[in-house]
Amino acid sequence: MNGTLNKVMLIGHLGDEVKMHYFEGGNCIGRFPLATNEVYINKQTNEKITSTEWHNLVVRNKAAEICEKYLSKGDKIYIEGRIKSRQWQAEDGTTKYTTEIQVTEFTFLTTKKEIEGVKAPQNLEPKNSNFEASNPANHENDLPF
Repeated sequence: MNGTLNKVMLIGHLGDEVKMHYFEGGNCIGRFPLATNEVYINKQTNEKITSTEWHNLVVRNKAAEICEKYLSKGDKIYIEGRIKSRQWQAEDGTTKYTTEIQVTEFTFLTTKKEIEGVKAPQNLEPKNSNFEASNPANHENDLPF
């Protein structure tokens, strides 16, 4: 393989509500943490151990608006994206670093709003955005797990 690949696939639960940031010109981004869990048995103590990893997710424009409208803390989502690291200067002059997942596609797996009777969108394709927001029943067999 001559090229490189930066691709992330995650299934996890939202750790907080989607936080929106709007910019001049009408663009926006949404940010939210996603928790993934690994469960294993400690061979020495026979104890069940759950290890949680937190991921900072970023969605853009129409995809961000859809996530804000339909997702709540605790909802389960499948995402695809790429890892992006960035740095900035804090108010105290120190350099801060973060690593984020730039979401390119997503599928809602379970949402509290859907349970309450508000249906999540299916097969939405906004202009100038590469993402998927659909009902999991349509794509359960497509997941790579």
